[in-house]
Amino acid sequence: GNEMNVSKVINSMVRLGVRVVHSGISDVHATGHAKQEELKTLLNLLQPEHFIPVHGEYRHLYAHAELARLMGVAESNILLCEDGDRVALTDEGLVRDGEVPAHYLYVDGIVGDVGHGVLRDRRVLAEEGVVVVIATVDHDAAELVLPPEVITKGWIYAEEAEDLLDELRTTVADQVLRALEKGDHDVERLQRVLRKAAGKFVSDRTKRRPMIVPVVMSV
Repeated sequence: GNEMNVSKVINSMVRLGVRVVHSGISDVHATGHAKQEELKTLLNLLQPEHFIPVHGEYRHLYAHAELARLMGVAESNILLCEDGDRVALTDEGLVRDGEVPAHYLYVDGIVGDVGHGVLRDRRVLAEEGVVVVIATVDHDAAELVLPPEVITKGWIYAEEAEDLLDELRTTVADQVLRALEKGDHDVERLQRVLRKAAGKFVSDRTKRRPMIVPVVMSV
């Protein structure tokens, strides 16, 4: 996971005239993880009464627990835990005490945790694209001031599908006008009309489900 950073350091040193000996040309790599004998030494020095193995996959945790048992830790005092396990320290010792959420967190720049909703939107944008439908309405006259505007990215190539886009404009215009004629002037409801009409048209005609972004402008 740190290969790029290591390569940058090596390149910077070579630019300064340093001869760098690295694992790519010589067997000089040293792991950052303790070997079995080193773990034995630590267990021997600390003489723990209770033990929770940490670091690595489950097979590594199991091997570490076995090592602790061989070094004299009572098997009943060894707690093998997984991500999300909650451990309580009681008068009787360490006990597993339920679970807590421990899913992956995706960090984006300085924003911090990226929620599932954001990731879902990004996946749709990447795989299906986006269709923005803009309708400018005159609520008093119950009519469209301009024909709906359609902007697409990643769905179809607009210059090669103008006929399809014209049909989409006509479809959403009809649905918005029907809503206006029924006296439905609420912007949020008109946006839902736009989204539903555009989404159904796009799905029926292209069998794809891009993100639909409805925009209603009032005059």
